[in-house]
Amino acid sequence: MVAWCLLAWPVQAAGWVDLDIAPQELAPALEQFSRATGMAVLVDHALSSKRRTLGVQGTFTPAQGLNVLLSGTGLVAHYARADAFTLQPARVREVPLPPGTTPGLSDSNYAASIQAVIQRNLCHSPLTRPGSFRAVLQVWIGRDGVVQHSRLVSSTGDVLRDKALVNSLQNLRIDRPAPSSLRQPVTLLLLPDSSGKSMECTAGEEVFGR
Repeated sequence: MVAWCLLAWPVQAAGWVDLDIAPQELAPALEQFSRATGMAVLVDHALSSKRRTLGVQGTFTPAQGLNVLLSGTGLVAHYARADAFTLQPARVREVPLPPGTTPGLSDSNYAASIQAVIQRNLCHSPLTRPGSFRAVLQVWIGRDGVVQHSRLVSSTGDVLRDKALVNSLQNLRIDRPAPSSLRQPVTLLLLPDSSGKSMECTAGEEVFGR
């Protein structure tokens, strides 16, 4: 039996709203969001449980604020009307392949391509540079090689680093189109140096898994 809960507060959804929702479990964060915006949220507790949000701070439209709130959760909003939504698991949107490209890599070869791009991207910032933390992330990759969604499954223990990791994956493009056989989502395991299997910014060891 699926448990649903309707969150709705008797205020009008604003054009712009100030949001100050701290990183926390997703369910109470959605309650705060509903209270602040007046949007009705139909929540499936089985779907929202064990998921955390990195929070949202600043002035946004309700839709913009919701996108930030859901970033890194692996969930997306489905709007029943302008001021009401439910949550759904992220899915890969159908997108056309870039002109003149033909995906021909195996899943294992594509795994190496994903690792190389993610590693190169994380090495750009001292905050996300691999080697000092452990994290588990999931990504949903379109046929064009662009990361469409992400989920932070296991926190690094540092909120700023968590946000930086999730932000680094937004619209990230893998060097090659994704093979049609690629199982989604793809799971990435980032390990500290002490494990002996961490990503390195000078030489890459395999830490990719699904």
